[in-house]
Amino acid sequence: MSTPSGFDELIHPSTRLSVVALLAATEWADFPFIRDSLSLSDSALSKQLHTLEEAGYLEIRKEGGGRKRRTKVRLTSRGRTAFEGHVAALRAIVEGAGPTTAPTPPTPSAAGATSAPRHDEQHAEAGR
Repeated sequence: MSTPSGFDELIHPSTRLSVVALLAATEWADFPFIRDSLSLSDSALSKQLHTLEEAGYLEIRKEGGGRKRRTKVRLTSRGRTAFEGHVAALRAIVEGAGPTTAPTPPTPSAAGATSAPRHDEQHAEAGR
């Protein structure tokens, strides 16, 4: 199977994909918000942001100075286009590999259900 058009090797690693997906849902995001949302260290996030910025996928803006300095990040139009193309390529891969019909949901016995009475049935038994 060949790689679908739009698949982006730069975005594909899970950390970068998570960063771009988070930014796709907003106009601008503060560095601490991204870091905390993705449970990354400052250095790990900085490295990923730098890589994406070099590719032209992000714009990074530093505001203020000293202890009040804030770093804000947003996807560029190029980054948004790359992300949307990558998501479409992933969907094509998944759809091409999946079953042609939806799987049948498991029956209660197959899902590990027991024959023990439910909580409400136990109370009904106790009241008799």
